[in-house]
Amino acid sequence: MSRIETCFAELKKQNRAALVTFVTAGDPDYATAMRIFKGLPAAGADVIELGMPFTDPMADGPAIQLANIRSLKNGQTLAKTLQMVSEFRQDNQHTPVVLMGYFNPIHHYGVPRFIADAKSAGVDGLIIVDLPPEHNDDFCDPAQAAGLDFIRLTTPTTDDVRLPKVLSNSSGFVYYVSVAGVTGGNSATMEHIEEAVARLRRHTKLPVCIGFGIRTPEHAANIARLADGAVVGSAFVDLIEQAGTADEAVEGVLARCRAIANGVHHARE
Repeated sequence: MSRIETCFAELKKQNRAALVTFVTAGDPDYATAMRIFKGLPAAGADVIELGMPFTDPMADGPAIQLANIRSLKNGQTLAKTLQMVSEFRQDNQHTPVVLMGYFNPIHHYGVPRFIADAKSAGVDGLIIVDLPPEHNDDFCDPAQAAGLDFIRLTTPTTDDVRLPKVLSNSSGFVYYVSVAGVTGGNSATMEHIEEAVARLRRHTKLPVCIGFGIRTPEHAANIARLADGAVVGSAFVDLIEQAGTADEAVEGVLARCRAIANGVHHARE
């Protein structure tokens, strides 16, 4: 079993949802980002999504766009993002790490080289926002053949005709984007989410995680009652942007993570 499968299977036994956290690699700088990354599991993160900075993150709202700018300005590269995962794996062998981003930097790095380096660094899965299933040959198929999970995004506009195609080659978990728009935007109603989860479960046995717009422990707990996981990103990224010092950024993110994890992990009691 992959690390992602093991994680969700263990949580299912405990009847609780996963807290999936998102931070941008190298934001605000490498050292601070590394402290946050290493601190997240103890703060209650079950799965960590690490954003691969890119100059044109079109699916992301202002908060994550600014995080990309901060990170790139401080010299973050794809090689350094993989190095962060290698460093993380020196102390942590159990928390799944998923790289999230866009295909362009991977294409420049070289697909075979990226797959080999990601695997040896200890990456578990990939979410590539701008690569539809029509391009599976380019990246999804070789990545999965190497043992990396390929996690698909589905949205409120993914209809029943399109859904099987999107899910056909997905693995790890399904990421349901609960609002059609950019990250950090408004959140969807619980009724809408309940219907969406039921529809996804008719099409896949994979765990369903819900993201976009989750900011509070209460909201995360509501999601955790309906889905297999809650994804939180912009709420952490905002704290990094607002922090005056590196310590403030680290402490702010980890404190918020603990609070949200508490909501998620006790939601079904």
